[in-house]
Amino acid sequence: QVRVVESGGGLVQAGGSLKLSCQASGSISSIRAMAWYRQAPAKQLELVATITSVDSTDYADSVKGRFTISRDAPKNTVYLQMNSLKPEDTAVYYCKLTPTTPWGVAYWGQGTQVTVSS
Repeated sequence: QVRVVESGGGLVQAGGSLKLSCQASGSISSIRAMAWYRQAPAKQLELVATITSVDSTDYADSVKGRFTISRDAPKNTVYLQMNSLKPEDTAVYYCKLTPTTPWGVAYWGQGTQVTVSS
């Protein structure tokens, strides 16, 4: 059983900052990658940022230069530092864990709401 729990969401004014956390626990052999996704109302799920086991990172164009993904490997925790927030960043943010094995499996958290007011 693997559990993924996000935290850190909330309400912030435009231009402000938030830091999301995602902690994984349970039967995890090793982690291949962790990622943050978001889904705004009436919009599709969007990949925001990823980080691999060798700390390679990637970002959606819409957040480059504003968001930073990082991890604490021993704690199976990934963070998303969000700066210069915009109203269009408003969404539910989900954390996804992809283990090394078994192949083709992913674990998701329940999501945390981020609301940016103008």
